[in-house]
Amino acid sequence: MSSIKVKFRPAAEPECLGYVYYQIIHERKIRRIPSSYTLLPHEWSDARGDVITEEGSDRTQLLLSIRQHIDCDIALLMRIDSGLYKSGSRYSADDLISEFRREVCGLHLFRFMTAEAERLRRLGRVRTSEAYRSTVSSFGKFRNGEDIRLDVLDPHVICRYEAWLAGRNVVPNTVSFYMRILRAVYNRAVKKYGFIDRDPFSSVYTGIDRTVKRALPLQTVRKIRHLDLLRRPSLDYARDMFILSFCMRGMSLVDMAFLRKSDLRGGYVTYRRRKTGKVMKIAWTLEMQTIIEKYGENTSRYLLPILTSHDVDARLCYRNAGHRINRALRKIGMLVGAGMPLTLYVARHSWASVARANGIPVSVISEGLGHESESTTRIYLANLDSAVVDRANALVINSVCS
Repeated sequence: MSSIKVKFRPAAEPECLGYVYYQIIHERKIRRIPSSYTLLPHEWSDARGDVITEEGSDRTQLLLSIRQHIDCDIALLMRIDSGLYKSGSRYSADDLISEFRREVCGLHLFRFMTAEAERLRRLGRVRTSEAYRSTVSSFGKFRNGEDIRLDVLDPHVICRYEAWLAGRNVVPNTVSFYMRILRAVYNRAVKKYGFIDRDPFSSVYTGIDRTVKRALPLQTVRKIRHLDLLRRPSLDYARDMFILSFCMRGMSLVDMAFLRKSDLRGGYVTYRRRKTGKVMKIAWTLEMQTIIEKYGENTSRYLLPILTSHDVDARLCYRNAGHRINRALRKIGMLVGAGMPLTLYVARHSWASVARANGIPVSVISEGLGHESESTTRIYLANLDSAVVDRANALVINSVCS
């Protein structure tokens, strides 16, 4: 085992900043690891080997942060040293220092998350990869581009990030989305590097709020289906994709776009949801066939008329198609008086709500949507259930007051 101590080297000039370093003694050889932490002479105690803080000083928060970083560095050095010792192989102080520097490099949040995002992309989990990149971009703006080590992440930092998001009017579900991704990354880093779990997400919201109503009543879906849009081809196409999504049990655009012709066999479309990996099987209907025949033969390998080119980035093409469809759907929403911004996601909620209104059990709707649990499905149906209760209440009141 090695001797590991924290040391302070004062500057040559009095009252100038000196620097903290770590002294490693192994097999009578002494090595030093310089740190980036600088202190004034009166902010260090040689006797305690620790940072001294003064109440009310304008450097108090900085000094507390330096102390936290030093504690994490020492804990990391001791853990690495213990691991090398237990391995039974002979090692040197230089081996310890080399491994320390390698782990410190990997522990930085931006670097770790970016590597995780790339790993997910290679595994084909592109949407999750994009979610990771979106989260690291948001957290990077909060940090003004300054990275932070995962082993020093604590509730104070995460609570400030939550407040920063709220100050920019980010909705609670989006805040929770970022927090859940950061928590997943943090937990993975704890497992990989073995540092102490500081439980940084204990005081922030990581649940899912009931969303603003996104479901259309059946009569509005019928209005959309029967709109005369022959002279407005972009709206006509968007309407057809909306109806296709509705008929295919609220299938997401990414799953629709990447359906292959080979996925349609024996009167059924069988595919794997990109979000959850769950295998789904949907009966192919005349309505679906009529819509795709309307757009002629698709010479690509894809079933639906969304990705039709051969020599382009399919992912980029899908995203551009999504933007165009949703822009057109907003116009269609105004034409039918939807009372909400119309998007393809509304088709998913609408299918669930129409199914519920027709007495289909929640368990069946959950299976139809490909949800992992009925609790997620109930979020979709919450507004509908409330409306059903309101109608029942009106009947009761009328029976009393009539």
